[in-house]
Amino acid sequence: MQELIAQVQSMTALAIGLIFAFAALGTALGFGMLGGKFLEGAARQPETANMLQGRMFIIAGLLDAVSIIGVAFAALLMFANPLVGAIGG
Repeated sequence: MQELIAQVQSMTALAIGLIFAFAALGTALGFGMLGGKFLEGAARQPETANMLQGRMFIIAGLLDAVSIIGVAFAALLMFANPLVGAIGG
């Protein structure tokens, strides 16, 4: 039984690492594309830069929210692992 619990905990640790990595990677790619498209749009039509900037900040908040949800899910797995409880640990 202890071996099964250790195996579940080790696989959970790997999953947590992947969640953190993909959350960071996805957010970085999203911010890079967002910033590039904002600069491209502002360079093409400078008069719309203020409107685009406001929308860019709204999308930036949504990008952060997605990664924070992933981090919260990883924290749940880290500190209150439901998988260990399901096997009777």
